[in-house]
Amino acid sequence: MPLDPKALGTALHEELTLHSTLCRREAGAFQQAVCSGQAVLVACTQEERLFTELAGRTQGATSPLRFVNIRETGGWSRDASQAGPKIAALLAAAHLPEPEPVPAVAFESGGRLLIIGALDAAERAAALLDDVLDVTLFTQGPGEAGGGQERRHPVLGGRIVALTGWLGRFELQWLADNPIDLDLCTRCNACVAACPEGAIGLDYQIDMAACTGHRDCVKACAVAGAIRFDREAEPQSQSFDLVLDLRPAGASPTFLQHAPPQGYLRWDGQNLQALLRLRELVGEFDKPKFFNYNQKLCAHSRNREVGCSACVDICSAEAIASDPARQQVVVNPHLCVGCGACTTVCPTGAMGYAYPSAQDMGARIRTLLATYQQAGGRQPGLLLHDQEKGRQLVHELGRAAQLGVAHGVPAHMMPVALWHTASTGLDLWLSAIAQGAAQIVLLLTGEEAPQYAEALRAQMEVAQALLRDLGYAGTHLHCVHARSATDLDAGLRALDGQRGAVPVQAARFAPTNDKRATLELALDHLLAHAPAAALPEAIALPGGPSPWGTVVVDKDRCTLCMSCVSACPASALQDNPQAPQLRFIERNCVQCGLCERTCPEGAIALQPRLLLTPERGQPRLLHETRPYGCIRCGRPFGTLQAVEAMLGRLAGHPMFQGEALERLKMCGDCRVIDLYSAQNEVKVTDL
Repeated sequence: MPLDPKALGTALHEELTLHSTLCRREAGAFQQAVCSGQAVLVACTQEERLFTELAGRTQGATSPLRFVNIRETGGWSRDASQAGPKIAALLAAAHLPEPEPVPAVAFESGGRLLIIGALDAAERAAALLDDVLDVTLFTQGPGEAGGGQERRHPVLGGRIVALTGWLGRFELQWLADNPIDLDLCTRCNACVAACPEGAIGLDYQIDMAACTGHRDCVKACAVAGAIRFDREAEPQSQSFDLVLDLRPAGASPTFLQHAPPQGYLRWDGQNLQALLRLRELVGEFDKPKFFNYNQKLCAHSRNREVGCSACVDICSAEAIASDPARQQVVVNPHLCVGCGACTTVCPTGAMGYAYPSAQDMGARIRTLLATYQQAGGRQPGLLLHDQEKGRQLVHELGRAAQLGVAHGVPAHMMPVALWHTASTGLDLWLSAIAQGAAQIVLLLTGEEAPQYAEALRAQMEVAQALLRDLGYAGTHLHCVHARSATDLDAGLRALDGQRGAVPVQAARFAPTNDKRATLELALDHLLAHAPAAALPEAIALPGGPSPWGTVVVDKDRCTLCMSCVSACPASALQDNPQAPQLRFIERNCVQCGLCERTCPEGAIALQPRLLLTPERGQPRLLHETRPYGCIRCGRPFGTLQAVEAMLGRLAGHPMFQGEALERLKMCGDCRVIDLYSAQNEVKVTDL
């Protein structure tokens, strides 16, 4: 991997000295640097532990240490000779400050472990954990060998009703509906031997389907008194900190979501490393609160009608639910795993990713692209991957390339580690393209929830439709599905040459945490530099959830009741206090559908599109009608269409005939006056 310290220093605006054995013969230079008081960035993650120990043993070392990988991610590929701009970009991004801390979500675990499964398998698993954890077993049959003669752990039995909670706060509810009380059972095996049907197994529970009711087992258990067929099923509950579920996934009705809560592990008996991780989950733990929720921006519910439910539908941890009473969504931070998919599909930005924030991630991407271009790179690309499996595949690919058995990450492609691949969407993608990214690749490793891949694909279709109609040729956004480094290498090779056109002048704006504002900045720049000779008035967008669009009003059915105005969460639909008019600001519309669902006349339909004319940000008249004046005093009290619709619907009702129907044409005051001045009306005082 050739490195040019002079070229790198020029791109980074500092003087650089190239070291090849900094952790060995040149360790003195490292020790001198960590005593300078300035932040030290070490471009080596392989020896991170050694460097950290060396700094700790160095007297006067006060410099904060940070590490960046430029070997597997930058220089180990067959394009290594062209990787200088990418390495400069990776170094520049590593200089950025750490994201601002966010509130923490606290967990506390005392090590009370519940193991659910066949008794023999549960006891084997317990033997690996009971020196650290307080184990309780819930039997699901004897298994192949049944329980051991020595009862080393409490055993529960019955029918599980519910299992809820998270690390430190699991709640098990079950129905103790078996005739054998496991607390009283001494495992003497007398009942097992006495049962002629073999209905009692070595889990010491009776299979009621096989039992014929001879009750020989009751006689055999007379001393212990553990068997009673007349015992009523008792609902019981108990709290646990951790749960190990040995049941097959298809046979277990518990925690079926793709991302189960922390502290819950489904184990197939194979991966001992996963099992032993439970031993470490004792004590107090914190994780970042990954999301910010702004209810004022949320388009979920108004007037008891549900509009946008994108975040509820996509959450793989089932951490988000609709709260009808408060007409909003609620997020359980203990169940949230930080994937960020809810923030990606949220059209308003009400749900925002907090750690790292869109602003922090936008600054990182902007720094990568700007430094790459300043260092002489052309047509940069971004490889967005998660920081676990995705990072592992990128590093494995780098090593394979160094050994000559793979091509490696291309020189123009800069890996960007995310907490989760689903945490970025249209706002950051379009911003990156406006800033010069010719190719954005999302690495999907198969560990993502299926709905995430579908949502990302849908957002890519929206972005590509915009770019195509603006005249930006080529394909800018791609998904690569890879479960191995070989898959990743083949996927990246297949994208050779598939880069999109970018603005002739790269944007310099900084993405913000306001999703809609960032989208507007990106769109304005892409529109200002659009290559298309003639731009359309509007760009049609793919069906389904869309962040932009218009509403179409059926003027023959609309009565201008303004229900849609009161329901609109984004102030896209507005009335006119001076006249019966329905107006619309298209830039504000988030296509949540609340207006469509609220309209009592069914007069509104959604149309996904992006209007490109200046009228997009200005109020536009959708419908108007003449006011209806009171037939008695002439004062307007409604719209012509609303009053005519009301008269048409009530004309056949027996209570609205003759004078009663005429009163519907009066304002409220005149209606009361006419009612009390009428001579032929029956009054309560006459009764």
